[in-house]
Amino acid sequence: MALTEERTRTHPVRRINKPDPAARSRGGQRFLLVGLALASAYSLFPVWWLIVAATKDRTALYQSNGLWFSGWHLWTNLHQLFTYENGIFLRWTANSFLYAGVGSLGGTLIALATGYGLARFQFPGRNLVFACVVGSFLVPIALLTLPLYLLFSKIGLVDTPWAMLIPCLINPFSVYLAKVYTEAAIPYELLEAARIDGAGELRIFFSIVLRMMTTGGATVFLLAFVNTWNAFFLPLTVLRGEQNWTLNLGLYNWSGKRLESGVDLTGLVLTGALLSIVPMAVMMIAMRRYWRSGVTLGALK
Repeated sequence: MALTEERTRTHPVRRINKPDPAARSRGGQRFLLVGLALASAYSLFPVWWLIVAATKDRTALYQSNGLWFSGWHLWTNLHQLFTYENGIFLRWTANSFLYAGVGSLGGTLIALATGYGLARFQFPGRNLVFACVVGSFLVPIALLTLPLYLLFSKIGLVDTPWAMLIPCLINPFSVYLAKVYTEAAIPYELLEAARIDGAGELRIFFSIVLRMMTTGGATVFLLAFVNTWNAFFLPLTVLRGEQNWTLNLGLYNWSGKRLESGVDLTGLVLTGALLSIVPMAVMMIAMRRYWRSGVTLGALK
């Protein structure tokens, strides 16, 4: 016993402390915050460069630091942008709003109706139709541009707004999103109760289903709007006259004038590119309340 007590006094037993779960949680949160900060900086870096470049004149654009301001010529650049070629930039902006706004709104309505039909109606070939919708994801959009051009050429729609609006009305991915959201948000019991009360299918869809699919519809609309607003290859193929061009196609044409005619319009292109991202930012902020209400509704359920 004396020997054991002596060893205990000379060699104390070390206790192994378990790691604090709170400390590990704080460490994981710091790592996550650092990662998010780096990702945000990587995403915002081009926007910052674009803002800085839009405030410079032609000389400062090539000779000053690209990441900091050198004078303030934004208002001059905006005036030149809106008055160049009799204000053709405003025409391109209106065209982009027409194609993206009207096309996305019609495409969203068609996608919600199709998704609702696939999710809540039983009919022969429903699984085959849904399989075709999912399988169409494998077909690149650029691969369909040439067939669309040949089709529109035969029916005389090339270089018209319909050449942009008709393809925007059909989006298989939007149909898939609408079907998934319908299955999660629209119960069978509610539809059956409406039918028992004597409501027709059109009234059920427009009065009940659309109101309950506001969050899903906002998501579908925003994705379609951004996709159409950023479209390039399709308008490049089906639009010929500059009066029908989109904003992206017009800015691309300006950027190529330096090689074709020696006219440097880089300042106007950068200023126009800065303005082109404003509608998407506004659309994102405007649609935020629908997503917040959808999350709150899911929590209450």
